[in-house]
Amino acid sequence: MNVTDDIEEYYKAAEGLVLTAGKIIEGAINLNKNIKIKGIEWDLVTEYDRRIEDDLKRQLSNMYPQHKFIGEETTAEGNCLPKLTDEPTWIIDPIDGTTNFVHQFPHTCISLALVINKRIEIGIVYNPLMKQFFSAKRQKGAFLNGHPIKTSKVTDLSQSLIAMEPWIAKDSDYLVPIYTRMHALIQGTHGIRSLGTAALTLCYVAMGAIEAYHVEGIEAWDVAAGKLIIEEAGGTVIDTSGGELDLIVPRVIAACNHQIADQLVDLFKSADLETVNKNLK
Repeated sequence: MNVTDDIEEYYKAAEGLVLTAGKIIEGAINLNKNIKIKGIEWDLVTEYDRRIEDDLKRQLSNMYPQHKFIGEETTAEGNCLPKLTDEPTWIIDPIDGTTNFVHQFPHTCISLALVINKRIEIGIVYNPLMKQFFSAKRQKGAFLNGHPIKTSKVTDLSQSLIAMEPWIAKDSDYLVPIYTRMHALIQGTHGIRSLGTAALTLCYVAMGAIEAYHVEGIEAWDVAAGKLIIEEAGGTVIDTSGGELDLIVPRVIAACNHQIADQLVDLFKSADLETVNKNLK
C-alpha cells in the first residue's frame, strides 16, 4: 500500500467515525447537560465533549495503534501545550462550539484532522444539526456533502463580509485591541458576523459564504481541519501579523484569497497602532 492508499484508508475510517459521532450531538442537543468550566469561566465543557473524544480516540487507536493524538479535552486536563511530531497525529475537537451546543444554537461541529510530518493531510468538519459535512484531503480539493466548494472571488475588503470572535475580549488584556479591530472592520467592510465556532466558520470561508475570519486565543484543534479545507478551496490561512500560521499557537486570519488577507493584516496593524497610541495618552 502506498502513501495515497494510506490516506484514502485513513479518510474513509475517519469519515465513518465522525458521522457516527454526530449522532451523539443530534441526540443530546435538546437534553439537559452536565456543564463544567475549563479554567476560565466562559470555556464550557459537557459530558458529551469527553464522550465523543474518547470514542474517536479509542476507535482510531484500535485501527492505527502507532498513531498519536492531540485532543481538546485530554490536553485541557494535562494543562500543557500539545507537541506536534512527524508521526501521524489525529487532532480532535469533539464539539467545537460547546457554548452553542449548551444553548441549543445549531452552529456546533466535530473537527478532526490528520497531520503527518507536520503537514495536514485530512480535514473533516461536521455539523450534524445542519447536515453540513465539510472535508478535504491535501491536493484533492475541498467539499461540502461531496460537492466541490471554492472560496469567494471578492478582492476588495470594503465589499467583504467578515467573521470575528469577540469573546476573547472578556480577558481585559484583549478588550481594547479586539474592539478596536472590530470597529475598523465595521467601518471598512459590508459587515461582521460571529458564530461561536472557529472550525465551522473557517468552513464558511471555504464555501464562499464569507470572505474572511479573524480569531485569536484558540488552539490547534479549533483550526487544523478548517485550515486544510480553506486552502484546498483556494483560500489562505496566515498569522495575524502576516506570517506563517503557528498551528500550536494560532492567531488566525483566514481569507478567500491573498488580497483580502493582506488588506486585513494592514487594517489590523493600523488598529493595533491606534490602541498603542490610546494607551500612551
